[in-house]
Amino acid sequence: MRRQITRLLLVALIGGTAFSLIRRRRRRVAGPAHPAPESAWPPIRTAAVDPDPDWLPPDDAGACPISHPIKANESSHIFHVPGGRFYDRTKAQRCYAEADHAERDGYRQAKA
Repeated sequence: MRRQITRLLLVALIGGTAFSLIRRRRRRVAGPAHPAPESAWPPIRTAAVDPDPDWLPPDDAGACPISHPIKANESSHIFHVPGGRFYDRTKAQRCYAEADHAERDGYRQAKA
């Protein structure tokens, strides 16, 4: 019985060591688990860099300015146009002047 326990512990020790060595080698070959992003998403534009931005941030209540009436939601990547079913209930996170600008930034138009 004592011999079986000793063998079991020895096999567990060898297996654990082999597992850790293989894991360490895979990390070295694969590189970092979470590489730094090249650029932040969504792209941030400021007036100093782009004097005529395609989108503007909404006011504190989530309403868009008259010049940029299209409301976009960053988490769902959906935009709502005036007259749409859920336009009035949507709290904007980005406001676009044209639907093409929202589509170019990766948003899709709401189906309803």
